[in-house]
Amino acid sequence: MTVTGDYAPSPTGWVRRQVEKIEQTGTTDSVDIMGRPVVLLTMRGAKTGATRKVPVMRVEHDGVYAAVASRGGSPEHPQWYHNLRAHPEVHLQDGTATFRVRARELDPDERAEWWPRCVAAYPPYAEYQGKTDRVIPVFVLERS
Repeated sequence: MTVTGDYAPSPTGWVRRQVEKIEQTGTTDSVDIMGRPVVLLTMRGAKTGATRKVPVMRVEHDGVYAAVASRGGSPEHPQWYHNLRAHPEVHLQDGTATFRVRARELDPDERAEWWPRCVAAYPPYAEYQGKTDRVIPVFVLERS
């Protein structure tokens, strides 16, 4: 799988700066969110087809990763949620390793299993869930 389309940097400043730093250093180890590690997802935009890049919290269990569409507890999903739904084949970079993954949104039972892992990786997720009426979606990112 190749993510095609022109790269469109995020309009969100901190996201754009983190992606630039990862690209400059070649590793996701060069950035963090609140002292916690991140992975970089490269995907196709749902509406534009452009290449999009977004750092997300590093949630990993037995070689499988998860992406939590929290948007800080906002009532709306982050834009990348729609990108993964439309184009689930993405690249994931963890440190200097990059590989292809397929995103799959978890059903309620699977989410219940993964949610404690997500909160352990980034405790503010628990607060974010309390701030919104929506159930924060979780995707597993399985190597393809």
